[in-house]
Amino acid sequence: MRLLQRTLALRDAFALPPAWVADAVVYQVFPDRFRRGDRPQPPLAWMPWGSDPALQGFQGGDLWGVCDALDYLQDLGVSCLYLTPIFSSAANHRYHAYDYLQVDPLLGGDAAFDALLAEVHRRGMRMILDGVFNHCGRGFWAFHHLLENGERSPYRDWFHVHGWPLRAYPSEGEACGYSCWWNDPALPKFNHRHPPVHDYLLQVGRHWLERGIDRWRLDVPDEVPSSFWIAFRRMARAVNPEAWIVGEIWGDARAWLAGDQFDGVMNYRLGWSSLCWAAAGRLDQTYANPHYPLQPLETDALLSIWHDCTNTGRLEVNRGQLNLLDSHDVPRALHTLQGDTNALALALVLVVFQLGAPCLYYGTEMGLQGGAEPGCREAMPWDHPLPQPLHGTIRALLALRSRLPELRQCGLRWRSLGRDGLIGEGPGLCVLLNRSRRQPLNLAAVLPMGVEISGDLSNTLVVGAPDTSLSHLAPQSALLISRAAA
Repeated sequence: MRLLQRTLALRDAFALPPAWVADAVVYQVFPDRFRRGDRPQPPLAWMPWGSDPALQGFQGGDLWGVCDALDYLQDLGVSCLYLTPIFSSAANHRYHAYDYLQVDPLLGGDAAFDALLAEVHRRGMRMILDGVFNHCGRGFWAFHHLLENGERSPYRDWFHVHGWPLRAYPSEGEACGYSCWWNDPALPKFNHRHPPVHDYLLQVGRHWLERGIDRWRLDVPDEVPSSFWIAFRRMARAVNPEAWIVGEIWGDARAWLAGDQFDGVMNYRLGWSSLCWAAAGRLDQTYANPHYPLQPLETDALLSIWHDCTNTGRLEVNRGQLNLLDSHDVPRALHTLQGDTNALALALVLVVFQLGAPCLYYGTEMGLQGGAEPGCREAMPWDHPLPQPLHGTIRALLALRSRLPELRQCGLRWRSLGRDGLIGEGPGLCVLLNRSRRQPLNLAAVLPMGVEISGDLSNTLVVGAPDTSLSHLAPQSALLISRAAA
């Protein structure tokens, strides 16, 4: 019996997300645009800080700069860093890797990485790296060997070759001769069925876990055979039983969350639905992506989407999700909301108090509002004053979340309050929101039977209009009431 219990416990430990994820607050950093470190940089042809992000150059952000910003991030309430790719690459976003075992020298190289990781862990924080294992850059050493040697290269089976010679820089209308991501010749696709490729990529994943990272975020995993991710999970959990594995899955993720592949996914459905509801009909709809649809959303439709997002069958799995409004791949939330910081604050309330780890995209607290990528990859404006009340609101929301450990385990039960209102109830907290731009919400008239709000505002957090009270919610406001006042 004891052996069986131990076997089941080990199986659950392998299959379930690590417990620390439910308490994490994640901050996504695009290293080239986040911050230049205080150390002297190499005398290279850097673009001026704050240049148009549409220009495909390098602005000089590095890992020393991330290290310098840790005090600022911890003060905001961040406990976990998520770095977009940092491996050597000829692209500022570094999704075109040519060396998976070296931190890009432009980011400070391995020395900067080691210093940052040590300081992150000294502070009790965690670090996430971005793994791009579906494709590489055409400068990747094995593909370069293929370009130089053609059919005689021993690496010819590492990629999906359709014809010789290969044309890594084809003319318009000319085929490149190999499979690549989204038909971009710059991104040759790996042949994961070839055992040496399978083994090499697992070696890369192992290498950085053994260096001390706490989690992998996995790029476009739905284009990689599931058998690889099953092996990847086994490897990762063997190296670090507390490793968090998150996949970039934009839609229904249940097939990926059965316990043999990922702990969580980038919860884009939660993000776009929260934005579309908080916008109250006023949002930018020019971004066309069926997996991130930006259209006005009614309250009942919002709750239906949320139900689908959390319908995994296991509470522990819901705690393992990465909950975000935006990222490096979509327009910034404030762009989608047409600059409306009140609507952004409401959307942040919705995301911060869901089960899982909330994730802030760098600069959200600074009011950045770049459009579709690469516009959303603008430089962090460190020389600008912190925007109030946005920065203060985010800081207060994260601080409140940190004081509610039971809520982070159980989450809120959400219900509608008419067309424009929401109520969320859970251990230690009651959250009330009114998205209407014009009409206050009379709480006495819309609260569900059996729900009473009493007390005073001493144990509440007001987001939005200061004239909100316990009897009514002002337009575009939220009231977060602690157990002592509810």
